[in-house]
Amino acid sequence: MPVIAGVDSSTQSTTVVLRDADTGAALGSGKAAHTPTYPPVSEQHPHEWWDATVVAMGQAREAAGVQPHDVVAISVAAQCHGLVPLDAAGRVIRPAKLWNDTTAAAEIAELTGLIGGDAWTDRIGTLPPPSFTIGKLAWLKAHEPENFAALATVLLPHDYLTWRLTGGTDGGRAVTDRSDASGTGYYSAPEGRYLPELLDLIDSGKDWAAMLPEVLGPSEQAGSVPAAVAAELGVHPDAVVGAGAGDQHASAVGLGIAPGDVAYVLGTSGVVFTTSGFPTFDHTGIVNAVADATGNYLPLICTLNAAKVTDTVARLLGVDHAGLERLALAAPREQDRPILVSYLDGERTPNRPMARGLLAGLSSETSREDLALAAFEGVVLGMERGQRRMREVGLPVDGRLVVTGGGAASAAYRQVIADVTGQTVEITDAVDAVAGGAAVQAAAVLRGVDIRTVRDEWAPTSRIIAEPSGAHDYERIRDTYTRAADWTGLDGSFQD
Repeated sequence: MPVIAGVDSSTQSTTVVLRDADTGAALGSGKAAHTPTYPPVSEQHPHEWWDATVVAMGQAREAAGVQPHDVVAISVAAQCHGLVPLDAAGRVIRPAKLWNDTTAAAEIAELTGLIGGDAWTDRIGTLPPPSFTIGKLAWLKAHEPENFAALATVLLPHDYLTWRLTGGTDGGRAVTDRSDASGTGYYSAPEGRYLPELLDLIDSGKDWAAMLPEVLGPSEQAGSVPAAVAAELGVHPDAVVGAGAGDQHASAVGLGIAPGDVAYVLGTSGVVFTTSGFPTFDHTGIVNAVADATGNYLPLICTLNAAKVTDTVARLLGVDHAGLERLALAAPREQDRPILVSYLDGERTPNRPMARGLLAGLSSETSREDLALAAFEGVVLGMERGQRRMREVGLPVDGRLVVTGGGAASAAYRQVIADVTGQTVEITDAVDAVAGGAAVQAAAVLRGVDIRTVRDEWAPTSRIIAEPSGAHDYERIRDTYTRAADWTGLDGSFQD
């Protein structure tokens, strides 16, 4: 039986999902943890991702009861925006700075001043926040000039794993895809090309065109797994390798999200996205109009603080996740209850890299239940603000509302999303949407067909998991949240 593998290399862990290449049936999965990071400095060594992929692949094979020679295709989806710097010998120069590393805020601000925020948005579809790769390159030159001088190849996390899959220093192919490239700040999805003139603003002496990975199409083969790598990883020698994708972009494929549908992703970050056949240009920087993994676009907003907010409040209240849910769902629906602006580690959307959380509306009657509910609402209100902005820029977002990610298992998150948005919330039967979407791509490459064909064939079923309760006046709560959120300044201060 031919088997395909989808890899999800996230901030926290690597997951490998194995599926039947013919039917798409899930066969088994494995997961290996990464070293935790603590923004604003968030770094991991890329070798760790590869080691985790090897471990997770072994677990998945064991769970599926398949042999290495059965795994004939593989694709990787991974966290976006990270900088993996290689020298001329293909060695990793320093640990990768990840998507949630905000130390390049000053460099992004300087570049925005040089390029112009609106002009930059009109070129790439997004006003780059501090997380984008271009800021990390500028940071590297400013703070580690020796490492910058050694820089010969610029890869993103999924590019690095694809490079390792196709041979690494022994002939590995430096490639990326349109979805992940569009989150760098120097690739224009609407124009379909890199913009090296923007990188020249960092250093005009570098041959940037030669340093950047080739951008492949969504159903294009990146190469094959050589024998030595296949033996280490436990796949078939010459297994085909897909171009890969960014994590949320693969998730959209794995969930079968159509234009008008909206997905709420509750993980380390909070992401709201939809799909579109046309680019969107939001000069406020709230909506990122990046490319998707099928050849179209994936308008999205990404908040820096999601499930870790409820993790933190659970710790402060001395309860586990289940206990926090029970408290939140039992909270009285008073209009004057506390509101949390959940910028615990700075924020990306809106751009508040140095901000911290703000709890407004405390009184002597505030209860533990109120604080628990505020934690869930603080996450969701920030995400829903992004959905409203999508609607304002002309995107249809009134189709299915699908919730996914680790937080999707939480009844409290599901109910709060339904209440805040006023929409029915659905959940799919996808085992792991990101790894599942990567597996869809691997199957398309193996078959030699368009990725959208396999996406539609393997689209998961969904079911209603929460309905709006009608017990809340969220117009007033939303207004209180917005005023409190807008009180936080770019530099972490509070505004008059």
